[in-house]
Amino acid sequence: MNKVILNYIIKAYLKIFFVAVGIFYCFGLILNLFEEVEFFKNLDVSIFTPLILTSIYIPSLVVKTLPFIIFISSLWYMISIKNNKDLLTFKVFGYSNIKIFLILAFCAFLIGWLVLLIINPVSSKMSIYYEKIKSNYTRDIDHLINFNSNGLWIKEKLDNKQRFIYSEKLEQDYLKKLRIFHLDNDSVLVEKIIAEKANIVQNNWILYDVSIFSSKNGILEKTVFDEYQLNSIYNLNKINNLFKNFDTMSFIDLAFNFKKLSETGYNFNFLTQSLHSLLTLPFFLLLMTGLASILTMNNLKKNNNLQVSILGLTIVVIVYYFKDFSLALGQIDKVPLVLSIWSPIIALSLFTLIGVMQINEK
Repeated sequence: MNKVILNYIIKAYLKIFFVAVGIFYCFGLILNLFEEVEFFKNLDVSIFTPLILTSIYIPSLVVKTLPFIIFISSLWYMISIKNNKDLLTFKVFGYSNIKIFLILAFCAFLIGWLVLLIINPVSSKMSIYYEKIKSNYTRDIDHLINFNSNGLWIKEKLDNKQRFIYSEKLEQDYLKKLRIFHLDNDSVLVEKIIAEKANIVQNNWILYDVSIFSSKNGILEKTVFDEYQLNSIYNLNKINNLFKNFDTMSFIDLAFNFKKLSETGYNFNFLTQSLHSLLTLPFFLLLMTGLASILTMNNLKKNNNLQVSILGLTIVVIVYYFKDFSLALGQIDKVPLVLSIWSPIIALSLFTLIGVMQINEK
């Protein structure tokens, strides 16, 4: 009998969870569709293009809002079993409040790991595809920048020529091993610049150990400089910001290729933040279930469901603001970055532990 009740609890909870995911997916689909239609309204594309792009973008949005979805699902489930007397039935068969919480918490924790290992890699690939398709329709195609396995590539449109920049890697404030090509409007090479490194903190780059090959009458003449200044529309901050899209980084890539990505040129703090933010997901889901259990199981009266729901949503908003505030402190080096990411988890764990001990006495 206990096994039957256990299966009943898990199935009912998962059913509500998937319904909540479906509702959030549809809601996100409708909202983002308006944004995509606005983006494509002056472009000659199929009517299905905005819909397809929206469909592949929403999964990453659902993953980001998963703690909120889990909280709503847990709150919904707890209120339903309280209203239909299932909670009293479970207690008759030996399922205390703490035991029910542990079952739901384990399910949420397991969902978190399944999302990290299975869903997140798929959604990150979809996000990459989304960014790639959108970039093909952007109006500002004269200026492009891309990281790949070979290094960093930059294209700039100047007044009367084009500039292509290649660097093996980005290391702190410097681009290393640069090759810069200046082409005229007919795509004919007019100048080639080779430099060991370039300081790109400002838009006025400072190149070191520079060799410049200028084309004169079809012959490349070499000029050597210890330092050389080059003006660009890009600087270190702008380049880093272009690649701070957390959705395109999967947990598996970060966990197994962290060192390689860092050596390629990705910002170390960005990679650290991405990895640890994803790693907190299962624990965050568990704690959201704990908050829902504390709110609903402290009082078995049916007439306080509305108050519990409003209070729950308020608490979740406060938790999200606290999470963002803590992360901001880490980003500006007021506290260690890793600590700023895990601090909300630690604080919620203490609060949940005390609350769960109280509901166990009910």
